[in-house]
Amino acid sequence: MSTVTVTLPDGSPLELEAGATVEDAAYEIGPGLGSDTVAGVVDGELVDKHTPLPDDAALEIVTDGADEYVDVLRHSAAHVFAQALQRLYPEAELTLGPWTDDGFYYDVTGVDLDEDDLDDIEDEAHEIIAEDLDIERVMLDREEALDRYEDNEYKQEILETEAAGEDPVSFYEQGEFYDLCQGPHVESTGEIGGFALLEMSASYWRGDEDNDTLTRVYGTAFPTEEELDEYMERRQKAKERDHRKIGQEMDLFSIDETTGPGLPLYEPNGKTVLNELSDYVADLNREAGYDEVETPHVFRTELWKKSGHYDNYVDDMFLLDVNDEEYGLKPMNCPGHATIFDQQSWSYRDLPIRYFEDGKVYRKEQRGELSGLSRTWSFTIDDGHLFVRPDQIEAEVLSIMDIILDILDTFSLDYTVQFATRPEKSTGSDEIWEKAESQLEAVLEQEGIDYVVEEGDGAFYGPKIDFAFEDALGRHWDGPTVQLDFNMPDRFDLTYTGEDNEDHRPVMIHRALYGSYERFFMVLIEHYNGKFPPWLAPEQVRILPVSDDNIDYCEEIAEELDDFRVEIEDRSWTVGKKIQVAHDDKVPYMMVIGDDEEAAGTISVRDRKEREEKDLELADFKQHLEREVEQKRTAVTYLV
Repeated sequence: MSTVTVTLPDGSPLELEAGATVEDAAYEIGPGLGSDTVAGVVDGELVDKHTPLPDDAALEIVTDGADEYVDVLRHSAAHVFAQALQRLYPEAELTLGPWTDDGFYYDVTGVDLDEDDLDDIEDEAHEIIAEDLDIERVMLDREEALDRYEDNEYKQEILETEAAGEDPVSFYEQGEFYDLCQGPHVESTGEIGGFALLEMSASYWRGDEDNDTLTRVYGTAFPTEEELDEYMERRQKAKERDHRKIGQEMDLFSIDETTGPGLPLYEPNGKTVLNELSDYVADLNREAGYDEVETPHVFRTELWKKSGHYDNYVDDMFLLDVNDEEYGLKPMNCPGHATIFDQQSWSYRDLPIRYFEDGKVYRKEQRGELSGLSRTWSFTIDDGHLFVRPDQIEAEVLSIMDIILDILDTFSLDYTVQFATRPEKSTGSDEIWEKAESQLEAVLEQEGIDYVVEEGDGAFYGPKIDFAFEDALGRHWDGPTVQLDFNMPDRFDLTYTGEDNEDHRPVMIHRALYGSYERFFMVLIEHYNGKFPPWLAPEQVRILPVSDDNIDYCEEIAEELDDFRVEIEDRSWTVGKKIQVAHDDKVPYMMVIGDDEEAAGTISVRDRKEREEKDLELADFKQHLEREVEQKRTAVTYLV
């Protein structure tokens, strides 16, 4: 009798008969666990409990107490939505409906929906949940599966691609509803405690804008109604902090379809913030021994072929035909920096060589994925590339990590850390990858940083340490990164002369301290709700004259504060309206200046937290603001 052996989370082996499923393994561990099994995680992939286990696999059993349970629940909720939709609109055609980090979506066609229709569909979904329908896996002959979808070209395509060669084919049924699906799912619709439909958008089949346009309906689900209520409350608060809304209100940025999608335009207020961010990180770079460089926006594609980006990124590149030669807008800055390094000869004593650049790059994201500053076609990376000797790797990575942690502390940002390993599509030998991965992981361990391993999520040229920020919707966005690269120096034949007077290959370290300015700006807008720290605020002080007679004194105050960003509100409004508008504009400090202040040569200060104090000395306020800006404090503290 043949057997398979799987490894359980505690590292112990479990031997089973060949063909045993996740559920079989759970029953082997214990009858209680077997009856509670909802799904399994096999080699990191969430699968149906009926999935046969391969030999030498890592296995986790998923019950309703596991973190993965909510993903299974939301997958079932997507089917509940689809069933409700087809009850109300039998002509609706289904395509794909996966779970997501915060809910699910289903792409549909054949029906004309608008936002007003979602309430009726949601009510029908609640009826299906109340019916507590059993959700059952059914295996059908391939021909029968094709017959079921003879009028649905999208499901037929799935049968010919993802499900190619499968016979029988996996379906899930609940009541009169069925769907082609690998699972996993919960036992019945009644397990869904909280269900809501959220919004609609257009999408493309397979995410390709050359394919059919579909309707995407987003929803979410939770084990309990209370959890749903908490989520909806957070979502409502998050909408108020949405960077697109605040960006428009504060004149920070705009995206105009006439100039092209995903191409942000920064207005003076937004550019002011970006300049402060750039100056801050430039100072950190120079203090750490980096030299600033600059590379053009476009290169011949020979460069991208040499670096390996062409093979790995060509579908996401903007390509140009110039005099019968192919050029590409740069998706990365690293090949340009490697070329700069290669312009001269280096000794082992010269290394490390450290370059930095706020480099504009371009990537052709699908139009349906573009959203504010979170996903754009054009963005700027605060890029850095180091060329180091192998014995310098650890010290340089530790130095980079220290800078990143200082930045995160400066902005009081919450973050998570991921260690990303070799992807399926990569360059370089096994030996090189094993060496690179072990060195990065050693740094994380040495620093005592909590991290999770993201198998197969590294860059094509090397493993990386990624920091992710959480936005106001609870989504995680890429931030700072440190990437070790043994491959690109080979591709560019980069060398330095060692102590032995022989040529040696440097190691290349890619790093970004913010990630991209666009995404970091988005995170900051939502993190601060537009109430930027005084050092970042587009306008730091607004002077509010009580009447036109006080404007000359206000101009004297503004001249004394000319090191700061100061405006005088000289419109013919009441003081009350001037204060309200300044609050709406989220200005850190306001000065209300009337006859009393002018006669005494003092100021009255009000902050955006609505604290106010009169008869203050301008010199004291100026000195305090200087400290607040220099120390990059995150809050207004003068009137504490």
